[in-house]
Amino acid sequence: MPNKKSAKSRVITAERNRVYNRFWSSRCKTVGKRVMEAVAGGNAEVAQNRLNEAQSVLDKAVVKGVMQRNTAARRKARLARLVKSLTLQA
Repeated sequence: MPNKKSAKSRVITAERNRVYNRFWSSRCKTVGKRVMEAVAGGNAEVAQNRLNEAQSVLDKAVVKGVMQRNTAARRKARLARLVKSLTLQA
């Protein structure tokens, strides 16, 4: 346990930030899984809509400092490639 007032404050701040970051990280993973489920289901229109939603969430996570820019770009590219492969099959 911290003894100084500033150390106690940092513990509270760190916990608040941990919960905030965990919320956004979880949200990013969830939207990615939803895109993959739509691709597995074979519905191109639903997959495209979910891809748009996923790109938005990933971009917001970058703006909020939860995820690095290149990480988000890589995830968006992978999801876009999955959706594109679905449209090419049809």
